[in-house]
Parts: sequence; C-alpha cells; structure tokens
Amino acid sequence: MHEPTPTVFVVDDDNAVRNSLRLLLKSVGLASQPLGSAAEFLETYRPSQPGCLVLDVRMPGMSGLELQRELNLRGATIPVIFITGHGDIPMAVEAMQQGAFDFLAKPFRDQELIDRVQRALAKDGTTRAALTERERIRERLESLTPREREVLSLMTQGKPNKIMAHELGVSQRTVEIHRARVMEKSGASSLAQLVRMVMDQEPENAAG
Repeated sequence: MHEPTPTVFVVDDDNAVRNSLRLLLKSVGLASQPLGSAAEFLETYRPSQPGCLVLDVRMPGMSGLELQRELNLRGATIPVIFITGHGDIPMAVEAMQQGAFDFLAKPFRDQELIDRVQRALAKDGTTRAALTERERIRERLESLTPREREVLSLMTQGKPNKIMAHELGVSQRTVEIHRARVMEKSGASSLAQLVRMVMDQEPENAAG
C-alpha cells in the first residue's frame, strides 16, 4: 500500500499569511493544505493522513487552542506548531502544556518555520511507525490459541518448562511445542523481546 504524502496543514484566517506560507513550503518541496478556519480543518483532516499542523492561535470561531483540545479528545497524534503574536506567549505556554509540538512568535524567519516543520514531520513519521508496529504485534498475539496464551503468560513470568508442564497438567514436550509456536507466531527472536512486546501492549495507564 502506498503511503500518502505528508501534508503541512496551514490553518489561519488571514488569506495573505496562508498564501505566503503555502509558497514558502512549496519552495522546499513540501505539500501543504491552506485552510481558513479550525472548522474547515476538522472537516478535511483524516487521522490516516501523515503530516503536521501549522496553526494560528487567534481565529474567529474556534480558536487554535480550542482546535488543539478537540484533536486531543479525538486522540489525534498530528504534531501542532502554533503561530502566535507577541501578546500570546501565555497562550503558547498553555498550548505546550496541552501537548503542542512547538510555537513560533511573529514575526519569524522563514528558515525557523521550515526547521520546525521538518522536525514535526519527522516526529509524526516516528509516531506512526511505532503505532503501526504496535498494531502488528497486537494482531500477532491475538492469533495465539487460548492454550498458547496460557503458555505465553507463564513464559513472561520466567517459569521453566518443567514448572509450566506441572501447572498446565501436560508433558514437557507439549510445553516445548507450545513455546515454539508462541515464538513463531509472535515473531519474537528471544524471550526478552517477547516480554517487551507483551509489556508494550499493556494499557498505557503506567505512562499516565
């Protein structure tokens, strides 16, 4: 499947700003989509679309901060770079606390914006790759039979085959067969990697 081209969404109610940023991004070979309001962005944006968001803090209707909150509620991972006027530094600080990737105070140099956009696109790529890998591992672990899951649980507790055989009421040979299937289906190359895979699938309450 062909990956969509990363897009820089530029959301600003000032048409002149949108145009100048579109031309600037085009000059370095970046695809962009200029939009005049937060509502327009929400109508257009699809979580499967890689990219980043360059967002004006102050806009009529839904502000940049309100859009960011809405994206957070939707679990969107798109990196957000805020563009702020000089009086908006407290808002920018709040935006960073809400998980914004970066903010730029106006007036800024073209290169400053390009550097931040490049970093945001790299971050988005890394996040997407990690989520894709996690999804793949989840599918692999879900392909285990109920008995293989029992064996997996005992393996990740570090129990030797003899103890596992006793607890499951089967022969050591049967345990060895199940272990081999668990390793094969999970794609893990070692017990340590298998433990890591299982830990990465745990709900993220620990990170909370």
